[in-house]
Amino acid sequence: MKVSKILLSVFTIALASCDSGTNESTEDSFDRGAMLTNWADHIIMPAYENYLDEIEALVIATNTFNTTVNEANLASLRTQWQSAYLAWQWVAMFEIGQAETVSLQSYTNLFPTNSTEIEANITSGNYNLELPSRRDQQGFPAIDYLINGVGESEAAIVGIFSDTQTGEKYRNYLSDIVGRLNLLTTQVVDDWQNGYRETFVNNDGSSATGAVNKVANDYIYYFEKHLRASKIGIPAGVFSGTPDAKDVESYYGSSFSKALYEEALAASQAFFNGQHFESSTTGEGFNSYLDYLNSIKQGEDLTKLINDQFVTIESTGSHLSDDLSEQVETDNALMLNTYDELQKNVIHFKVDMLQALNIKVDYVDADGD
Repeated sequence: MKVSKILLSVFTIALASCDSGTNESTEDSFDRGAMLTNWADHIIMPAYENYLDEIEALVIATNTFNTTVNEANLASLRTQWQSAYLAWQWVAMFEIGQAETVSLQSYTNLFPTNSTEIEANITSGNYNLELPSRRDQQGFPAIDYLINGVGESEAAIVGIFSDTQTGEKYRNYLSDIVGRLNLLTTQVVDDWQNGYRETFVNNDGSSATGAVNKVANDYIYYFEKHLRASKIGIPAGVFSGTPDAKDVESYYGSSFSKALYEEALAASQAFFNGQHFESSTTGEGFNSYLDYLNSIKQGEDLTKLINDQFVTIESTGSHLSDDLSEQVETDNALMLNTYDELQKNVIHFKVDMLQALNIKVDYVDADGD
């Protein structure tokens, strides 16, 4: 059955590739530098700077809670955690430059978190958050466990953090993982502000190491592996055959999981269309590059096909429960339908768009889809 699924998937993508319409004979003299400038100055850097602001506010909220452990400060901390987590969805796809060097994605949002190891770290007080083996014990999912899942109620959580014998260890761990988010994000923003922006914009060639090629691959990888698979497919059991509600993003604060998915989807569409961060203004993006190349698929404009599919994805997902873990347990078919609609744009991106842009996939597809 597994072999049949893989063969069918290969056939589907091969067929999509064969059916992809041809580019007209337009010579590719598209101004990649202008697109890179738009990306850097109006999308990536503003989004990262906003994210850093939210992380710094999270540090303050954490310090306030740790200084005065009560339910009011816990509520404020949760609110700021949500704000920062939403801001993260707008930069998560940009695993380039220093973000790639420090593995920002995996240290920030690897879920499900390992609550057993987190508790062991807290008990021992001996842990090195820089180790790759500690990636699932930090970041937003670990904060989620500490502020939403470590106790059955707000009063219970406050009791754990204020306990005279063990409370300090919990407060220290929370402070350490929030501080590490701040450290890594600061490194990435500093890099963009102090030289990498120029390196990025000037790397406008069409080679595999060119910035456009790298961003295209990073964007598609994010959409396929993080948005489609991690947020929807894995908890729905697409790859394992067994749905597991514990695999959703923001599992302990699970009523927030759909909001994170929708924010990531909105960020993905905005970037495809070159839309400025927190603005309706647009500049050069993948959409305008495809339009320049007159990219056609099955008689339709590829940019329109992709944007129309984004609308379908949004419409399908709008029926999901705010709590995706609840959705998995009560009506997983809707999760599977959402996954299927996301997969259609994976094919548009990975086969049709990359073929049109003459860019090769630079990562290995190993999830069996």
